[in-house]
Amino acid sequence: MLVARVILLPGKERRLLAGHLWVYEGEIKKVEGEVEPGGIVSVYSSRGKFLGRGYFNPHSQITVRLLTREDEEINESFLRRRLEAALAFRQRVVKEASAYRLVNGEGDLLPGLVVDRYGDYLVVQVLTLGMEKLRPLLIPLLVELLSPRGIYERSDVSSREKEGLPPATGLLYGEVPRRVTIREGELSFLVDIYEGQKTGFFLDQRENRQILSTLTAGMRVLDCFCYTGGFAVAAAKGEAEEVVAVDVSEQALELARENAVLNGVEEKISWREANCFDELRRLEKAGEKFDLVILDPPAFTKSKEALPSAMRGYKEINLRALKLLRPGGLLFTCSCSYHLTEPLFWEVVLSAAQDARRTLRLVEFRRQARDHAILPTVPETYYLKCGIFQVI
Repeated sequence: MLVARVILLPGKERRLLAGHLWVYEGEIKKVEGEVEPGGIVSVYSSRGKFLGRGYFNPHSQITVRLLTREDEEINESFLRRRLEAALAFRQRVVKEASAYRLVNGEGDLLPGLVVDRYGDYLVVQVLTLGMEKLRPLLIPLLVELLSPRGIYERSDVSSREKEGLPPATGLLYGEVPRRVTIREGELSFLVDIYEGQKTGFFLDQRENRQILSTLTAGMRVLDCFCYTGGFAVAAAKGEAEEVVAVDVSEQALELARENAVLNGVEEKISWREANCFDELRRLEKAGEKFDLVILDPPAFTKSKEALPSAMRGYKEINLRALKLLRPGGLLFTCSCSYHLTEPLFWEVVLSAAQDARRTLRLVEFRRQARDHAILPTVPETYYLKCGIFQVI
């Protein structure tokens, strides 16, 4: 099998040897042989050492993404093994849930591919040109291995533009309804597969919702950026006395109300359509107090350049949340921005606590659910931070 060769500049193999999967445009000395964009290449060090095999896109800043470190063919058999390994991992780490991430890109050594399972249905995101080229092999394999009733595509993400690809959504196999009901332990949620955030729901917070429900008994809870009510419902189901849930999206709140009814907790939750920054200020001015405040904002930054502004935003919401907490109250604060690293997350929270004149005790520090697999050698796979703190 003739495969084009990508030769790296001297010293540029170090990150790959340390376990990363990406080769940037500026790390390449030359390409030997013919390869179409999206095609398979072998990667070599400047001294001729074989480093791995992956797909190639000369129009992307990340020019090569490794699929394997072995000298093996990238074919149906290879993809079958990768998908079977991903499924076996989820069978081990996912418990009592009908919805979870089956494939998490680099975390499953399938960069550019996301597959989420919502009961009998699959939702797929194809994020790169190389994975787009492998689509004709992948979809039949998903059907064979998982026997879904339907597969829907949600490749409507901005990152495809960097790969020279347009957004893509629509039915790929079988039938998929717009809305499905999923189960997480004792919780149930309605999910809008066609238009919901990400692939329909924030599956990465599943384990954190379960933890939250163990903490809220008898509490007055504020849930900011509540979206379709995942944390609010979990708090109410955990015997919270009252939950105030805030989001700027009327459409999200409509589904949140339905989720409350679905779980029998509609009497405990009041929903407010408002900008969370404004509502936090209003609540503070009104002298409101809570026993637990949840902050789960959208990513305030998707680039390093916007990080300083994002840190100011994260600090402000944490500062205001801390001022709303009674002594002994809990702050349940999250960030899903990769660029806000764990050390920076700690810096923001502790700086907010200092300005609010609050002393914090760490209850627990958490990350994304285990099905959203993290490769320690690929730091980009770790993005969700969740700190649970008590005001003492």
